[in-house]
Amino acid sequence: MTADFSREQAAMIAGRARVAGVDEVGRGPLAGPVVAAAVILDPAAIPDGLADSKELSAQRREELCVLILASALAVGVGSASATEIDTINIRQATLLSMRRAVGALPLSPDLVLVDGNDPPALACGCEAIIGGDGLIASIAAASIVAKVMRDRMMARLSLTYPAYGFAGHAGYGTAAHRAALKTHGPCPAHRYSFAPIKGVWSR
Repeated sequence: MTADFSREQAAMIAGRARVAGVDEVGRGPLAGPVVAAAVILDPAAIPDGLADSKELSAQRREELCVLILASALAVGVGSASATEIDTINIRQATLLSMRRAVGALPLSPDLVLVDGNDPPALACGCEAIIGGDGLIASIAAASIVAKVMRDRMMARLSLTYPAYGFAGHAGYGTAAHRAALKTHGPCPAHRYSFAPIKGVWSR
């Protein structure tokens, strides 16, 4: 199912000209940052096929990301590092990454629509929508950009720390990743506040 632009159109009719969708990726992995994106779509140039990034193939996400970056009025990306996650906890780091993504937008939004039920504190209006990444075009676009950007970050980390295979599993706790942890221990990109690292290793 593809997302649509009706929620944004209603907000625009009500006087909120710039509506940003926000979503994050990377709450659950054992390593790497949590990454959020904010996207203000151009009503006249919405890419076809926007949907929850989890429902799309990697190739289709890449294709749509290129279209979103080329056609959107504004795109912002923000992240919180593994160290920040360990310091302030994953919930607060996720909210921080969302605020950073909105802050990175070259245009200030009049309204932010966020996937889920835990919106960040923002200067503009902000609404949380459960399942928004599959319903709201702007949020779907943000989910795609966030996923593609985080995957690229993890691929770069894989070059620095090749023993863990980050490019293949993006830091999630796969059997291969857990086996690498047992063999090599964690690296600086790991989240030391997450099991099975917590209580066994420290930075």
